[in-house]
Amino acid sequence: MDFWREPESKRIHDPSCLHPQSNSSSCFRSMKSEKTEKCIFFPGPIIVGAGPSGLAVAACLKSKRIQSLILERSDCIASLWQVRTYDRLRLHLPKKFCQLPLMPFPSWFPTYPTKQQFIAYLDAYVTEFNIQAVFNETVVAAEYDAGIGFWRLRTASAKGKGKEEKHEYVCRWLVVATGENAEAVVPEIAGMEEFEGPIVHTSLYRSGDSYRDKRVHILPRESLTPVLNVGTLAMIKSGDIKVRPAVERFTQHGVEFVDGRSEEFDAVILATGYKSNVPCWLKETEFFSEKDGFPRRPFPNGWKGGNGLYAVGFTKRGLLGASLDARRIAQDIELRYKATKK
Repeated sequence: MDFWREPESKRIHDPSCLHPQSNSSSCFRSMKSEKTEKCIFFPGPIIVGAGPSGLAVAACLKSKRIQSLILERSDCIASLWQVRTYDRLRLHLPKKFCQLPLMPFPSWFPTYPTKQQFIAYLDAYVTEFNIQAVFNETVVAAEYDAGIGFWRLRTASAKGKGKEEKHEYVCRWLVVATGENAEAVVPEIAGMEEFEGPIVHTSLYRSGDSYRDKRVHILPRESLTPVLNVGTLAMIKSGDIKVRPAVERFTQHGVEFVDGRSEEFDAVILATGYKSNVPCWLKETEFFSEKDGFPRRPFPNGWKGGNGLYAVGFTKRGLLGASLDARRIAQDIELRYKATKK
């Protein structure tokens, strides 16, 4: 991991780390006085999340000769795409609206690339821009330290065999790239523990093979307009897919609907969506909403907060929105980065 050498050497000469006894806050003094095993000062921006949004910011910064560091809780880039999506997934928009900054999709890719093709594209993107990331590094808390003018991030690092290391990172710029889909939304419905069949969130669904010839209820997220696959409307019309009202409660062998009807099912799939997890770890409420974990200002003004805080991947406009914000963030950091060098 050669990329550690620069931040390690930089932090040795950082005054806030050299003098923990000084009046200003020190990176050696952990948040809430919790002991950390290592304090790391990183001179460039730290990006939380190695999904497409985080990769886009890192690439845009790299094009401006600014090295960033990504902290990723999973063991791979784009974990949502690699681990929590179904096998037949394709991009829902033409590829020209989904490519990341500075690198188009290969010309031979179809208009709607498959999941596997998109992951291959992201792997090539990381290689092209030599993007650096620390995997299995979960940010558990982050807050701005006004005493030194830097962000301080506390992390838990999985090292195998049940071992965990605690680190603290210090940086001037913090980019939140954990996105709109960080955590699965699992509703609490009466009787769920009584149901004898499997109840599976879509993040764990891979294919319909294990549900062949079974009665399956798809419990959707309410109040959202569905994205229907080709042929879905025809199957609803033919009766192969039946539309039911909301679920009142689970029973031992099925569900009871709000209209009083009951029906038996072998399995239930929760298509109840995802949510932001920012309020769980970012100690900041002026830029991000505590209620939904999104920037308070809507697109196109939700990419920049105060004190060097940025957000990418929260536009509700997919990869195109994330790419636009990634460019803005890199341009803004470049101006501030140059100012620190004068």
